[in-house]
Amino acid sequence: MESFLEILKYTIPALIVFLTAYFLIKMHLEEQQQTRIMAFQNEQIRLTIPVKMQAYERLAIMIDRIGIPGMISRLRTPEMSVGELQLTLMMCVQQEFDYNAGQQIYVSDTIWKIIQSAKEGTLALIDRAGDQLNQSDPGEKLVGILIALNEQQSALCGKTLQAIRTEAASIF
Repeated sequence: MESFLEILKYTIPALIVFLTAYFLIKMHLEEQQQTRIMAFQNEQIRLTIPVKMQAYERLAIMIDRIGIPGMISRLRTPEMSVGELQLTLMMCVQQEFDYNAGQQIYVSDTIWKIIQSAKEGTLALIDRAGDQLNQSDPGEKLVGILIALNEQQSALCGKTLQAIRTEAASIF
């Protein structure tokens, strides 16, 4: 019995020291793992924020470029008919959208749907204005109607730009 007590006298403190060391090392390793995870996440954020911001910039530029007054001033020539101008404007909107379609992976689904709505609204406005005229009429008639309807499109583009700004600001 005395030898058993002698063994317990050495075993219990050794067990306590072992368990203490085990839990301290375990806590230290978990803390290091958390630190590495946080460093990795910070690095990912540091790398993705500039790409996301560039996507927001490109989409804002696209919305500006599909604005009716800007497109008319860039694309219209005096000899264009209503049909030619209408087709040119619609192609410009679609090309701008297609060129920037890849940016959708960097923005939320909500923003992308708003941008699609702005594109569709602009195309519908151009189509509606062109339907009011004969396709062979001078393009100036279409310009007059589009400028008169521009307030609708400007409001739509303004709301889209505001949504882009809001989401871009939420990154920080």
